Amino acid sequence: MDSWTIIYYCDLAFFIFVCLTVVYMGIFAMASMFSQHHETPKSRIENRFIILIPAYKNGAIAEQTVRSILGQTYPQRLFDVTVIADQLDEMSNFRLAQQPITLLTPNFSRSSRAKSLQLAINNLPQFKLYDIAVVLNPGNIVEPEFLYQLNDAYEAAGTKAIQCHMLSQNRDTVSARLSAIFEEINNSIFRRGHVTLGLSAAASNSAMAFDFNWFKANIMTTKTSWDDKELESRLIRQHIFVDYFDDIMVFSQKTRNAEDFNRQRGRWLLSHLSTILRNIRFLPGAIIQRQYDLVDKILQWMLLPRILMMGIIIAMGIIMPVIYFTLAIKWWALFAIVLFIFALATPNYLVDDKWDRTFFSIPVLLLASLLAKTPVGKKLKDISNKKL
Repeated sequence: MDSWTIIYYCDLAFFIFVCLTVVYMGIFAMASMFSQHHETPKSRIENRFIILIPAYKNGAIAEQTVRSILGQTYPQRLFDVTVIADQLDEMSNFRLAQQPITLLTPNFSRSSRAKSLQLAINNLPQFKLYDIAVVLNPGNIVEPEFLYQLNDAYEAAGTKAIQCHMLSQNRDTVSARLSAIFEEINNSIFRRGHVTLGLSAAASNSAMAFDFNWFKANIMTTKTSWDDKELESRLIRQHIFVDYFDDIMVFSQKTRNAEDFNRQRGRWLLSHLSTILRNIRFLPGAIIQRQYDLVDKILQWMLLPRILMMGIIIAMGIIMPVIYFTLAIKWWALFAIVLFIFALATPNYLVDDKWDRTFFSIPVLLLASLLAKTPVGKKLKDISNKKL
């Protein structure tokens, strides 16, 4: 087999693999366009909430979240707030201690969100009974009607898990803007599109509400560093539908620099790989038993991450013309299709004159990560961190 044949088949294999991800995303992007918003009826029941905020190191953004949740119009006697202040500075702990919350200051030898949440559950007052557990990340900002909306949604959904609408507070750098766009694409494809077709929405690591008893039983037996993925796989394997409410908004602050952006994507990639290895054994049984939610979820975890997918498409579109021009045409066409899918999945407020330029900056972000210690990498990092 000569070198040209090897190049041809390698190019074709790459193309088919990327196409599978594109087709999957395209189906659910189209489905998200047919999602119908139904006004959530007011609940006659007022549930009791426990809000858990596992905070690690950054105390300032944890304080913002606490102020936000304490400003609820929901009756204060019906919700409690617990902050797990893991390695926060003394001044942040002091300010948090002045608030009407429960503040826990653990001293873990090895920190993790799962350990923080387990500590919080173990320290809840025995005489208080809760109906719903809400997990928020430090930096999340919610509207004053947030708990009222969650209460109505929980009763209307009739399920044990609800995912809220995550969206970005800031879009002032290339990295932050790309994070904001990808967050909304996730909402459209992996949440709204899935729910429209009768499948569970993708669970985030934040802005989620769980049946308290279910959450307590399952978080206490969580062992991995990726508690959100482990809880999500348990929900699906236990045939619990994860509903999504587009109108319950939770704002989060996105990373502003390329280094944090790539580090975050690296952690997500590791969590996906770990989740696939732990759950791939369930795929044959799920197919035989027609557990479509579980089949879809495992396939979803096996998809190429979007930043990597875009990087491959752009790189192949640049490299292939040098090797053999006609081999590049399909990559250019695929790039146009992907941009069209992303445009469908992106809300109108994010599609502006900077939208397409943001996606062309992906190779810059990837190269800035790979060449971080070189002068070229530092220059690329400055470009990606530049304010828009």
